[in-house]
Amino acid sequence: MATIAIVGGAGQIARLLHPRLLHAGHRPRALVRRPEQAEELAATGVDTRLFDIENDGDDALRSALRGADAVVFAAGGGPDGSVERKQTVDLEGSLRSIAAAQALGVARFVQVSAIDVDEPVAEEAGDVWRAYVAAKRDADAALRATDLSWTILRPGRLTDSPGSGRIILDRDVERSDIPREDVAATIAAVLDDGRAVRHQWNLVAGSTPILEAVTEATRDEPW
Repeated sequence: MATIAIVGGAGQIARLLHPRLLHAGHRPRALVRRPEQAEELAATGVDTRLFDIENDGDDALRSALRGADAVVFAAGGGPDGSVERKQTVDLEGSLRSIAAAQALGVARFVQVSAIDVDEPVAEEAGDVWRAYVAAKRDADAALRATDLSWTILRPGRLTDSPGSGRIILDRDVERSDIPREDVAATIAAVLDDGRAVRHQWNLVAGSTPILEAVTEATRDEPW
């Protein structure tokens, strides 16, 4: 049994991840911004900590993560919204979470990123999309540069379709859709698999069962 702290714990992927962690015997700890979110999640058996990544300081973040065995960074301003939130949430939120994990000695760190953020951005892309891609790219690079036991998952376009439990997981995967439910299931799978440490993968819907896909992907050399 492990305590898994989820930054962005009230997000759509996180809400699908919590029950999977509970079912596996873990203790999910959701970092959430609002008391009503904490109350709602607590009613489902999820431990909660109030933390606003854009307004609370580093001491508050370390306090929220203290005692965790692993951190999942699932926060994000999304591809829509403001340029500023891509900086404060997607990039700075990740950098601060990485630093807090290092300070607390929490080695295991799983980051939810986005597919193809290392690729050039199309000329017609707007400023917000450019900022989003840059934030995810730079956050991933920062995590890869640490000595944490990290895994980076880069899902394709997220959908609310029911999960199939079947995916494609590899370093080089063509952009496609992926149900959020299958992203959550993949996070749960890699958290419990030491072979996934220091791997970065694209993730889209496919035909291979998740556990089998993780096994196949871990045959590649780590970073």
